[in-house]
Amino acid sequence: MSASKIAQLPIIDVAPFLNDNPEDAEKRTAASAALHRACVEYGFFYLNLDAYVERSEPEELARLAKEFFGLPQEEKDKSALKNQDHARGYARLNENVTNGKADAHEGIDFYRPVENPDKSKPLWGENQWPTVPGFKEKYEAWVKKMKVLGTILMRGMAAGLGLTESETQDLLNQVDESFWVMRVIGYPPLPSGHDGISCGAHNLNTKGGHIETYGCLTFLWADPTKSALQVFLRQPGAQETDSLGLPREQGEEEGIWINADPIPGCVVCNIGETRRSITVWEIWTNGLYKSTLHRVVHRGSNYRIPFFFEPNFDALVRPLPGALRKKALDTAEKSKGGEPERKSVVYGDFLLAKVGNNFAEDGPRDWYSES
Repeated sequence: MSASKIAQLPIIDVAPFLNDNPEDAEKRTAASAALHRACVEYGFFYLNLDAYVERSEPEELARLAKEFFGLPQEEKDKSALKNQDHARGYARLNENVTNGKADAHEGIDFYRPVENPDKSKPLWGENQWPTVPGFKEKYEAWVKKMKVLGTILMRGMAAGLGLTESETQDLLNQVDESFWVMRVIGYPPLPSGHDGISCGAHNLNTKGGHIETYGCLTFLWADPTKSALQVFLRQPGAQETDSLGLPREQGEEEGIWINADPIPGCVVCNIGETRRSITVWEIWTNGLYKSTLHRVVHRGSNYRIPFFFEPNFDALVRPLPGALRKKALDTAEKSKGGEPERKSVVYGDFLLAKVGNNFAEDGPRDWYSES
């Protein structure tokens, strides 16, 4: 079955979560249930933000990104990753690696500011803001809104899992000082002979000096370019047919690639998981919530702005009692005796273990070949 014949990812409106009006209680309940279904069935969904931000805001961010990436190379290199902690800053075209292959994009990364920054320590440097007029101010405003959005969505997801108020508060306490990350990515025209994959299939892996997909929530704004982001849906017995002749990147897994085309007023949201290690939503829900592979297919010059809403650096991530109840109910595991609980982890330890490879003497490595 081809991607073109598959329905799109579910669309969830953030509007019901923006107030606590009793008259909207049914809408909030329905939206929370839709979130739960999307996380269980897809790990991806569209989030309509029309009630939360003006569409012109991310469009202006894309304009600023275009201006930055259009600067002379020597000017962009003034913000190079190597000038700080190898995580915060600018990465040249082909500097990042996914699955052993250079990615056909350039980008600049920003992380939550830290106390007592020290660029000799992984993740503990300072952000390098471009000198493009308005860039820092407008992107910082976006960060502020995305942090609030993360908390809003976490509360909605907690409701979808059936958490009690105290369990919900425990979850929110783990993200109230989110160690967020934001990337600004530019995709220039591809050289002749390229296979068409700008960024290979990934769940959670390093990209040179940084991480491509993190472990909690990703809010991705992309320009209107169609058929650029593709999501792999696991479907046993499905036969993937691809008229574009793109590489098979899902290994032996059976399923199909579907397009996650930009929808005006929406961001694409996904929850992080990796094939070879456990991440926060898998721990919180004891495996009930899973993400899936996704990749970027090059369709010309375009821009993407993913914001990663993550737990606090010192958060102890462990299975949520309410999520265990929900999983037992949803999967009938209670009658089977259930399954072992996922091991708890301190988020900062998890993150540092992942980026540690980037500080080896022989330079950055691809997580898939190392983990």
